[in-house]
Amino acid sequence: MSQSAAIAILLISFLVMIFLRFPIAYAVALSSIMTLIYQGTNLSILCQRMVKGISSFSLMAVPFFITMGVLMGSGGISEKLLDLADACVGWMTGGLAMVNIVASYFFGGISGSASADTASLGSLEIPMMVDRGYDVDFSTAVTISSSVEGMLVPPSHNMVIYATTAGGISVGSLFLAGYLPGAVLAISLMIGSYFISKKRHYPKGDKFSIKRLGRELVRSIWALSALLIVVIGVVAGLFTATESAAIAVIYSLIVSVYVYKGLTWKGVWKALDQCVDTLSIVLILISTSSVFGYLLTQLHVPELAARAIEGVSDNPYIIALLLNLILLLLGCIMDMAPIILISTPILLPIATAIGIDPIQYGIILVLNCGIGLLTPPVGSVLFIGSAIAKRPMEKVVKAELPFYVMMIIALLLITFIPAISLCLPWAFGYTGGLR
Repeated sequence: MSQSAAIAILLISFLVMIFLRFPIAYAVALSSIMTLIYQGTNLSILCQRMVKGISSFSLMAVPFFITMGVLMGSGGISEKLLDLADACVGWMTGGLAMVNIVASYFFGGISGSASADTASLGSLEIPMMVDRGYDVDFSTAVTISSSVEGMLVPPSHNMVIYATTAGGISVGSLFLAGYLPGAVLAISLMIGSYFISKKRHYPKGDKFSIKRLGRELVRSIWALSALLIVVIGVVAGLFTATESAAIAVIYSLIVSVYVYKGLTWKGVWKALDQCVDTLSIVLILISTSSVFGYLLTQLHVPELAARAIEGVSDNPYIIALLLNLILLLLGCIMDMAPIILISTPILLPIATAIGIDPIQYGIILVLNCGIGLLTPPVGSVLFIGSAIAKRPMEKVVKAELPFYVMMIIALLLITFIPAISLCLPWAFGYTGGLR
């Protein structure tokens, strides 16, 4: 059987089904089955690889982190984090835009999901901004852009998926690596919001008050403590990422039901039902992508891709830009989890070959995928934001253009300044990367 023909069947059938709007799990599975049939391989390998793909202790952290995010997001903490963000930055020009961005940084560290951030905070923030005189499209663009911070700030289940796919990557180091890139992204978005707000004469909030900041910090401490349980516990070696996630679920349940009282036990069951829906999608993607990744490796696609990219240029800066471009284009047509699962075996070896540390590459990958969530035709966060604001998608995309620029600037900084991603892991003993 021709190797090139098998590769063509695998990749072309996959892309055709993506453009025909097949569910991504079906596209991955069907293209893999067609390739296996062409190769004359026993289809039992399909089941074996699917089971192997989800038989990982590290992946057990994913359902726990998803459950933690849903419980905390449904448990009445959104308003408290908004108040804390308002106390921090509400006094600035375009105060509510700044509040929106900072609140996403706080909330992202709890939910780990851009979609959850947009759905939970957006329903509060967008009407609030419009009532204060902000343009509805601008308000929506700020909300969906800032939601991407949630995928960088730990705990992020997408980083767990990346760590498992890449193999041998420390989840604790990945968690630490996300804080500063998340802050860089937030600052970039705040700079863009400041100039737009200045030009359009958007209002400021109340004057800064250290007393109010302290009060809101105390009110939010129960929510923020969830991050300490996960990140400090993993980094200090007290427990694994999976164990920390399980503890965080119990903590989130107690805080949501008994402290903030935003959830009843009936609401808990409803939240768990939502978790099962989300988790089933994630696990199906992981299992089918495992077969796809097996075929990519068997057909030597990573080596062929590396040679093709190196044939374009031997300049590491050009190759880094090309990797970002590939990931951004994939983000326009695919969701986040399959991009991580399918592209990592192909592109990570190329990235490490030009001196990009696997931890830094993980941050680059996640940010590229996050930008993809805001781009048509399949940007799920873009759809959620448009639905909440009840605005046509093309209007929101137009308002989003300045934020695309600011996010690309943040991406380039993270790509070409390794210390942004690696300085915190270095400080806690991570020995990889180039100091």
